[in-house]
Amino acid sequence: MTGCSAGASDIVLPPAGGVADYQLGGSYSLEPEVRIVARDSTETPAAGLYSICYLNGFQSQPGAEWPRELLLTDASGAPLADPGWPDEYLFDISTAANRDQLSEALAESIRGCASDGFQAVEFDNFDSYTRSAGALTQADAVAFATDLVAVAHTAGLAAGQKNAPDLAAEGATSIGFDFAVAEECFRYQECASYTDAYGQHVIDVEYADDVPATFAEVCASGDRPESLMLRDHNLTVRGTDGYVYQHC
Repeated sequence: MTGCSAGASDIVLPPAGGVADYQLGGSYSLEPEVRIVARDSTETPAAGLYSICYLNGFQSQPGAEWPRELLLTDASGAPLADPGWPDEYLFDISTAANRDQLSEALAESIRGCASDGFQAVEFDNFDSYTRSAGALTQADAVAFATDLVAVAHTAGLAAGQKNAPDLAAEGATSIGFDFAVAEECFRYQECASYTDAYGQHVIDVEYADDVPATFAEVCASGDRPESLMLRDHNLTVRGTDGYVYQHC
């Protein structure tokens, strides 16, 4: 694998087809059959299970301060926000110099995931270039993803592609991602793009308020990854209003 200075034998992939839970809204006790859990980088990995560390790789975390020159700006000079997440700002990955600075800054968090005991890291907003009003290209995203994967592998972590099904084939080959985390690939009929590239190493999160069939019908479909779960859109903690978690 590209960038695996820690050695390919140190990179452990998620259990193929394992039952997964997605706990970005906060950690809670797991169902006994769960084998894979994703948590935010500020949380503790689940003891004894395969733990994936969530990082916002292509946009800023809410409340985080970044140098203005590393953020895209609009015509007024204000940082360019993600329309769906107005407290997240797009990183300016349009130059090699910026990509170097950003990957160096994110490397501290990536290494922190490894030292905390996570086995993998997923990088969110790979597709932020599609929300950049033309300021970023797909090639910029691919170049930066390649940098982040190399940092993850050097830290001994498997690297997960998040969304962007049109880049799955490239993600699994030239970029070097090891697995994929997809949101609503069943809803949007995109699952085959991921499974063709990553086989059984695809984790899909469907959301209860948008799923286009009963969950039993989703699970019975042949067009889905083996690791598929249903969650509430806010990814709330068990015991709170609106909490939803089911798995196939």
